[in-house]
Amino acid sequence: MIYKTTEEIIEIVKAFEGRRILKPDWSHCKHLTIGLYYCLRFPFGKAINLMRDGLIHQDKNYGISNPITSGYHETLTMFWMLTTKQFIETSKSYNLADQANELVSIYKDEKIPLQYYSRELLNSRAARLQHIPPDLDRFYLFVNSARLASRGGVTARLK
Repeated sequence: MIYKTTEEIIEIVKAFEGRRILKPDWSHCKHLTIGLYYCLRFPFGKAINLMRDGLIHQDKNYGISNPITSGYHETLTMFWMLTTKQFIETSKSYNLADQANELVSIYKDEKIPLQYYSRELLNSRAARLQHIPPDLDRFYLFVNSARLASRGGVTARLK
């Protein structure tokens, strides 16, 4: 378990929004957690915009000046936000800390997008700049939901 309270998550979100997360402290776990918070709190379009804007500003703070080769990646951001949205739709918990712990547990592997996208496509300039549909598995939205549902979402063991 990573999170014990909702307040811990809110502090991470505040740090992200205040551009106070140092590069060595940035992680996939925090990325997913912030996405979860935004998806729960805002309509999906606004959640995506908040995440996108925050990541782009964060890259600037980290000195990442060439978004064509590093830093913000639109296709990956959309992949993880859609995955998070699906997770929420199948989650059986209303506690933010429990949801975040389960989300991070299920999706901790940063290579999951490679089940749906070829490395070539993900490394392309086009995928960095705009959302590109998967080239290996075009049904990832349905597949992710089915996989998560088969795992039972957040189960009673977390309560």
